[in-house]
Amino acid sequence: MRLPPPWLRRLVLAPAVFLAGVTLLVTAPLWLLVALALTSLVPGRFRLVRVLWLVTVYLLWDSMLLLVLFALWVGSGFGWKLRSPAFISAHYRVGAWALRLLFWVFGAVLRLEIETRAGEDPDAAAFDALLGPDVPLVVASRHGGPGDSFILIHTLLNSAHRRPRIVLKDTLQWDPAIDVLLNRIPTRFIHPTGFGRGRGGGGQAVERSIEELADGLTGQDALVIFPEGGQVSERRRRSRVARLRAAGREDLAQRAEELRHVMPPQPGGVHAALAAASEPDMVFIGHTGLDGLLTLGDIWRALPMDKRITMRAWRVGHADIPDDRDEQADWLFSWFERIDDWIEANRPG
Repeated sequence: MRLPPPWLRRLVLAPAVFLAGVTLLVTAPLWLLVALALTSLVPGRFRLVRVLWLVTVYLLWDSMLLLVLFALWVGSGFGWKLRSPAFISAHYRVGAWALRLLFWVFGAVLRLEIETRAGEDPDAAAFDALLGPDVPLVVASRHGGPGDSFILIHTLLNSAHRRPRIVLKDTLQWDPAIDVLLNRIPTRFIHPTGFGRGRGGGGQAVERSIEELADGLTGQDALVIFPEGGQVSERRRRSRVARLRAAGREDLAQRAEELRHVMPPQPGGVHAALAAASEPDMVFIGHTGLDGLLTLGDIWRALPMDKRITMRAWRVGHADIPDDRDEQADWLFSWFERIDDWIEANRPG
């Protein structure tokens, strides 16, 4: 579905979300009684109650965040100082606080546990140290399961104390609070273009946009990119392999066919980020625990989740990153093959 223009999202979608959240809160006693009455007819432990409660919480969270963002807009002189360093920092603090609150509620209701590892070290402090502020980072993460991008950004903001600059699909702007917040901090919303016919892959406009985002990256920042460009699906995988072959990359197409849990990574965006940033290190993120949750039906059947999400990070120093585009594409594929093997060895039984 085509994304509405900004004015429509601000004047229609945002008030609609606020109204829906307030309505659900006011009518909570009624729908809670109905949901409890229907619980015996719906499989799962209070599945319907949990879903309605989480929807209510999310809408209220979105509404509250919109009010805070509106207050920041007023405080900035009705947008006059909104792009100043002080207000950008304020928006990062608001985002960190909002994600802490969201994960506190969702973690309790869904019984989710997040475990982080740096290499083989299960200590969360080692994971935070690996991502800790020192030099600029480009963070390339797999995309697998609902909310995985939220988990990564939450970790970067609240554990590693990094300020993420994020490359995301433009469809996330359907959420009013995310739309407003991320358009006020360094972010690029893109429509993935896949592998181009050139050896670099991807669309030139997308790469230029990522270069602009990576320019001026500091030791407090982390550019976050999802090279797969979307969730894993067999249809998307076949399409990606076909495009690799059409682009004359038979070697990568054959390797892509062997991947089990990740999509073939698109190298153009990563190359653009590494080329534009000032001698960044690279961090690769693999995670497991949300695999197989591809549709609303999958999520519904999994409730309550009772899941442990394991997130592992590997860091590569700038000196060990290839400069040549073709070598870098091969290197990126090798890392996603490694992530694929790690997922195979660590996915829940």
